[in-house]
Amino acid sequence: MLLLAGCGTPDTGPPARPAMWLVADDDTHIYILGTMHALPRGTDWDDGKVAAAIGSADELVMELSPAQLAAAGTEFQKLAPRDVPLAIEARLRGKALAGYRALEDSGSAFGGDKLDDWAVMVLMGQRVAQDAQLSSADGVETGLTEAFEAAGKPIAGLETAREQLMLFETLDAPTQRALLTRAAEGADDAVAEVAALTAAWRRGDVAALEVMINEDIDAVPAARRAIITDRNRRWTIWVEKRLARPGTVLLAVGAGHLVGADGVPAMLAADGVKVTRVQ
Repeated sequence: MLLLAGCGTPDTGPPARPAMWLVADDDTHIYILGTMHALPRGTDWDDGKVAAAIGSADELVMELSPAQLAAAGTEFQKLAPRDVPLAIEARLRGKALAGYRALEDSGSAFGGDKLDDWAVMVLMGQRVAQDAQLSSADGVETGLTEAFEAAGKPIAGLETAREQLMLFETLDAPTQRALLTRAAEGADDAVAEVAALTAAWRRGDVAALEVMINEDIDAVPAARRAIITDRNRRWTIWVEKRLARPGTVLLAVGAGHLVGADGVPAMLAADGVKVTRVQ
């Protein structure tokens, strides 16, 4: 989720129209934009309503500030190693092991024997992004950071890199193993699924995004609570508190946090806050 990388190929499709919402009162406007952390090179997503939000916002708030994103690799290296190595063959069997090996064979070895289950899954996610020809350099967060830095506008984060990685590190062992197994079993279809997810994001199709994300994360309820629901509640509270101060903010977080009954817009609405979809 943090370290997606890939060389990317040029995007030649129509401009993307990612979903965006607005929460506002008399003196505060908070735009909430659903992002993709990695995209095909040249993806056009920042015109129209998004361009207007970028231009009018006094500050940008993302999951991680630029400094924390830069620190993510170091934090990963600190947290990822196992206390005692455990062979992947002792963790995965059958289709899952075959999927892991096939994904590993598409690039350099993961070194998974020495890593926690969650860390292996993160490395697999990076490889899928690379195989799908997505690049974090062309992701929404990178583009927003460049725009706000060029304009001399402040950029903040909702979490630290360590806090974000600890969401996985502190999952119990069965939950970590379930996530790893599910990712490995689905490795054959992962590139196609990432392409479908990206296409839905481009269309601003929140219903399709909800189906795809829920189908994946609902299989491991403990992970959903830690990675999606609990964070969305914290971010909802942040939006509600931010409304007490004047100004215009662009809040940009992963699109998966903005869909469904436990997405941030739905949580805000359930708390009586007016939320308007503006794109």
